[in-house]
Amino acid sequence: MDPAFSDRLAEIEAAFVETEAQLGDPEVISDPARLAELGKKHSDWKDVVADIRRLRQASIDLGEAREMSDDPDMATMAGELEAEIAELEEHIKLALVPTDPNDEKDVILEIRSAAGGDEASIWAGDLLRMYEKYADRHGFKIEPMDTSPSEAGGYDKVTVAVKGKGAYSHLKYEGGVHRVQRVPKTESQGRVHTSTATVAVLPEAEEVDLEIDPNDVRIDVYRSTGPGGQSVNTTDSAVRLTHEPTGLVVSVQDEKSQLQNKEKAFRILRSRLLQAEQERQAAELAGERLAQVGTGGRSEKIRTYNYKDNRVTDHRIGMTIKRLEHVLEGDLDELIGALYAEERARMLAEGA
Repeated sequence: MDPAFSDRLAEIEAAFVETEAQLGDPEVISDPARLAELGKKHSDWKDVVADIRRLRQASIDLGEAREMSDDPDMATMAGELEAEIAELEEHIKLALVPTDPNDEKDVILEIRSAAGGDEASIWAGDLLRMYEKYADRHGFKIEPMDTSPSEAGGYDKVTVAVKGKGAYSHLKYEGGVHRVQRVPKTESQGRVHTSTATVAVLPEAEEVDLEIDPNDVRIDVYRSTGPGGQSVNTTDSAVRLTHEPTGLVVSVQDEKSQLQNKEKAFRILRSRLLQAEQERQAAELAGERLAQVGTGGRSEKIRTYNYKDNRVTDHRIGMTIKRLEHVLEGDLDELIGALYAEERARMLAEGA
């Protein structure tokens, strides 16, 4: 075992033992907040420490088995212990990879048509249906937030909330440019067109995550409009928020009530501001600003959906699945699982 890794495990176990001792301290027991904090810490590390102790015992047993390797049974046991130790080390290292603090949050999902005209807006609608079906498979609830329907069908822009424990951990890899290659229904010559839609996945921010100064937000109200600009509401119920320090603008018009539109607009604004702050912090650490959707151009893509070949390719991990129809029905688990595994492997390598 690497000495640095061994030292780190010893520090974790020592801290765990100290936490156990503190949990029995009468002063801690009389302090509910402190007791809850230490209880969570103990719970979080209990399984890891159990693996550390199993690893230590297996290492001792391996040393003894090697000393008696002339015995065929001991040689067999040594091989089994080596495999167990390798598995335990890998399991512990994975457990020590930091988790994303946003993983348990709900999601604000924004889909916008990009390159490809009418076909791009139709594609944005197809993506929305794909995510609705995925959410249904996993027991998440979809809450409409704001829609801008396209005259050709689909959406120029659509925003929904995906609600349920762990929604962000499931959908966070979906942010980026989604490219479709297919023959549009409106194409009389049967030619394949390439169109794109952008997807942004924002962890929904709670008021405790980010407080917005009301003086920083300009609120404008206006009448809701439908495709082609026709009025769909006779009252000024639509709401536009402008966050003046950042220039972020959020418009919501789906609800008939101005109050409901305002509440949804603030939820979207809060989530966008939280994402911007987290990206700023990530940029300082990584030396570059993260951007999920780029310009939405055809050459920028995280995933391509090719109808002719019945395939979906995720360009980030070079993975191709030849069952497009299942993916569009919300069966994204294989793709998302592979992206999760790749991220964990990368973080593990960086932390090694």
